[in-house]
Amino acid sequence: MSKTMKGFGIIVPNKETGWVNKEIPEVEPFEALLSPVAVCPCTSDVDGARIRGVAAGRILGHEAVGRIEAVGSMVKDFKVGDIVAVPAVTPKWYDIGIQEGLHQHLSRPLGGRFLSSQWDGVFGEYFKVPDVDMNVALLPEGVTLSSGVLVGDMVTTGFHGAELADIKFGDTVVVIGIGPVGLMSVAGAALRGAARIIAVGNRPITRQLAMEYGATETISYKDGPIYDQVMELTGNRPVDSVIIAGGTTANIAEAYRMTKTAGTIANIAGQDSDFILKASESQSFVTHKTLTGGLCPGGRRRLERLLDLVRYGKLDVDKLISHSFNGFEKIEDAFHLMADNPSDVVKPIVYM
Repeated sequence: MSKTMKGFGIIVPNKETGWVNKEIPEVEPFEALLSPVAVCPCTSDVDGARIRGVAAGRILGHEAVGRIEAVGSMVKDFKVGDIVAVPAVTPKWYDIGIQEGLHQHLSRPLGGRFLSSQWDGVFGEYFKVPDVDMNVALLPEGVTLSSGVLVGDMVTTGFHGAELADIKFGDTVVVIGIGPVGLMSVAGAALRGAARIIAVGNRPITRQLAMEYGATETISYKDGPIYDQVMELTGNRPVDSVIIAGGTTANIAEAYRMTKTAGTIANIAGQDSDFILKASESQSFVTHKTLTGGLCPGGRRRLERLLDLVRYGKLDVDKLISHSFNGFEKIEDAFHLMADNPSDVVKPIVYM
């Protein structure tokens, strides 16, 4: 094996992406070295390259199915040649921060994210995963490579929105933003028993997919204020919960207004701009409404459970794939397609 590898990542922070050459990482006792089998670019990759100042030389990418090429001396459950799904959040499970109860954050915010954040990501010829026994999952027989890639970020993130929103049987739920994550929030809300799901988006392709995943109605933010459209649909009755999976911070105030007393707003969009919620928009903060948000859960058991939903026919995640590429070099094309975001794109994938 050569000692160097190529990867797609940051040339100039916030300005330029391209191909970089780096040393192949060596594995520690609990780690594994993988080569990508299939990868998807994410809007988080685009944001990291354009606005979040990811360091020069960092290889991007955190959505992958990979082939294990080498394992550390303490790895027990996986071997060279295994094909595994890799989640976006891959913490070190022996970190003391785990005892705080949220593996996504460890001892600092977002501390459970390694791929493309603290370490090089999956857009390289090789990439490393920490605590591999605790973080990856064998791809089950009958589950496609694309499903394996999508479950590790799009599904777990969208479903976390439904979890944070505390959806109960018979609830009315609004999902603002129906890109791939929002579509999985629609699917998660439906699986958790929501009776009515109002999906907010603009592109025909995602509005159609929202209906296929369980939405009962879709509306476009271009047709007027979201709050006014939702209230017209519900007869001015506030909804039980709102999941914010896209848009801007202005949508948080709208969500607060349309949510019932003691309802929940779950923000999984990760907006970067300043946020101010006025007392007039919140009924002076005395209505016991919960505004929460969170980074998607990772880890092996979470991944195995979500893969089982696909395996046993409860979720068809492959419908998210709108564009397919073949060959490692096509990672660049897929990344720029995601960055340009034409109207027919939901999620591109690259097969090695």
